[in-house]
Amino acid sequence: MKKNLRAGLLATLVVSGAAAVEPFTVKDIRLEGIQRVEAGTVFSYLPVKVGDTMTDEKAAQAIKTLFATGFFKDVRIETDGPVLIVVLEERPAIAQIDFVGLKEFEKDQLIKGLKEVGVAVSRTFDRATLEKAEQELKRQYLSRGRYAATITTTITPLDRNRVAINFNIDEGETARIKQINIVGAQAFREKELLSVLQQQTPTWISWYTKSDQYSKQKLSADLETLRSYYLDRGYLEFSIESTQVSITPDKKEIYITISINEGDRYFVSSVKLAGDLTLSEEEFKKAVKIKPGDVFSREKVNESTKAIADKLGAQGYAFANINAAPELDMQKHQVAFTIFVDPGKRTYVRRINVTGNTKTRDEVIRQEMRQMEGGWYDAERVAASRERIDRTGYFGEVNVETPPVPGTIDLVDVNVNVTEKSTGNISIGAGYSSAEKVILSGSISQSNIFGSGKFLSLQVNTGKLNRTLAINYTNPYFTVDGISQGFDLYDRRVNPTSLGYAFQSESIGGGIRFGYPISEKETLSFGLAIDQTTIDITPVTAATPPQYIKFRAEHGDSNVTVPATVTWTSDTRNSSIYPTSGGIQRAAVEVAIPGVDLSFYRLTYKNERYFSLTKDLVLALMGEVGYANGLSGQSLPFYKNFYAGGIGSVRGYQTASLGPVDPLYPDTYLGGTSKAVFNVELLMPLPGFDKSVRFGPFFDAGNVFTNHYSYSKEGLAMSAGLTAAWISPLGPLKFSYGQPINEVSTAKLQKFQFQMGTTF
Repeated sequence: MKKNLRAGLLATLVVSGAAAVEPFTVKDIRLEGIQRVEAGTVFSYLPVKVGDTMTDEKAAQAIKTLFATGFFKDVRIETDGPVLIVVLEERPAIAQIDFVGLKEFEKDQLIKGLKEVGVAVSRTFDRATLEKAEQELKRQYLSRGRYAATITTTITPLDRNRVAINFNIDEGETARIKQINIVGAQAFREKELLSVLQQQTPTWISWYTKSDQYSKQKLSADLETLRSYYLDRGYLEFSIESTQVSITPDKKEIYITISINEGDRYFVSSVKLAGDLTLSEEEFKKAVKIKPGDVFSREKVNESTKAIADKLGAQGYAFANINAAPELDMQKHQVAFTIFVDPGKRTYVRRINVTGNTKTRDEVIRQEMRQMEGGWYDAERVAASRERIDRTGYFGEVNVETPPVPGTIDLVDVNVNVTEKSTGNISIGAGYSSAEKVILSGSISQSNIFGSGKFLSLQVNTGKLNRTLAINYTNPYFTVDGISQGFDLYDRRVNPTSLGYAFQSESIGGGIRFGYPISEKETLSFGLAIDQTTIDITPVTAATPPQYIKFRAEHGDSNVTVPATVTWTSDTRNSSIYPTSGGIQRAAVEVAIPGVDLSFYRLTYKNERYFSLTKDLVLALMGEVGYANGLSGQSLPFYKNFYAGGIGSVRGYQTASLGPVDPLYPDTYLGGTSKAVFNVELLMPLPGFDKSVRFGPFFDAGNVFTNHYSYSKEGLAMSAGLTAAWISPLGPLKFSYGQPINEVSTAKLQKFQFQMGTTF
């Protein structure tokens, strides 16, 4: 006969010491009512086992424990003689989750957020957890400024003790910041202060930047920005007295009022150094950015302490403690600083650990390290190591950490973690001209072949008039001390017969080169090559350019040259992919050795500089000049001329369409013996995307010249427009739209240009 113990349990709670049933030994345990929960799961939670003595206290504990699992809506314990019967009513399981009216968020994004608060398909349904989920959804909408959003939840029972949850969402309109007031501002105009805040009143681009959407987190950040603005300009006693945020009854407009107390402006009366001055005091003073008489600036104080820490870090003191202690004179509105220096013990590097490289060999990364194992820790060398690894271009991200070795006070490890990216590249360029119609060009390259750090590329151009096939190979560490070695092979053909020109040319050649590092960021390269160029003019017609006829008359149909090159390169960029500071310079001299068929020289210089104007705004300046001429009384071979125009030169003009043209055939661009190209770009990340997408305005100027086509006659072709670059999952993409400013009469326009590719 079954006996329900719940009444007995209640009795034990009301009357202390009362017993509902006589204790008995459990001979068997039977479970009733379970559907999805495994019996083994229930037995693992049940505190009573076969052979135990059953009491009211154990029954109460069993019920409490099973309820705590969250799996069950009701738990009863009954007995049938020596058999313990556990009667369970399971909570329903969530079978599906749907949203109606969802526009602001991606469904998968909300599903992930709900899972974190305990609501997900296959999980047990619980009303309290569902309420938390509703609050989480509401919070998500509030973070987007949708204060009028309402969420109605419907629970639909399904078969097999399951439920479907449906969130019916009325997102409402986004509340916009209508007005921001700063009360108490006297030293600076309110407009100037508002410009430094992240949150703004609506502008023409707010629909994209979302800067007019209120967020509590953004407001906290803006208050700190405002505080820093004053502290960096001498207002040491600045404080924010209150902030008020109000919303209109229709929940569409938000008003923010910030009340501040500027206080008085402070000047620096003195700066002293104290503590263990391991380096000379003069060395430390050079690092101090703030001087007596200056307006107080928290930013300069922080820069000073960091600069001192960096100097000590370069000498092996990795855990130096630098503190600037201010002494205020409120009567004179002055502040005196004492900078306390505690270098600690000199730190040594125990081990360099490399992780994250699945394809790239360890030695490829380690050969770029300038911090050595066993040597003292040098912060500058660690930073230089990270930059050099990043400049290889093999990795999308490079992180370097220097954690202390547990149990020691003078040892650190250098942990280098890299995120590999695709270093193979298939690039494709396309264009159109009336001469060549559709022009396709491309290349296939692998800059980290087999993870060895070696570079190999194959370049192909399939233009109707021009065809190029080239192979390039470089081993950046031909020797252990950083001497590089490489070779180049090429076959270039020009065939303008379809335009009526009765000539063809073909150049076949190759060469070898070596690079010698002369400093951490400078390299000197030497190369020697051989080239054979054949000119085929059969027959000579009126359509044949005169310069080609003259060249063949002077030098014959086939000529060999042996060019020697010397190239100096300086690379101070902080990144080869997304540079924001530093630059790269390259100066080259090419001389075709006299005594062979042809003799000439070419001088080129290119300089790229990057300046970080703000956190996200980068100014890029680029300039390239070149000059070439013949030697030993010879003229410069026409196929060594310079060309300009196109996406890598002066945008808005067709590729290689600037400079002199054949007077009889204006579609034939002859190039020039000198070249000058200048580019200015203002680059910024595209709002809503990561740093892989950058865009901005540009200004280009450039041309090529000869003795008969001088700068004074034609000047520089100029253009302006917008450029965009994206390191996409499919490869690098580059677009530009350029509008010529002063159209050159002989040049052809090509306002929209692009390059695209894919990586592997």
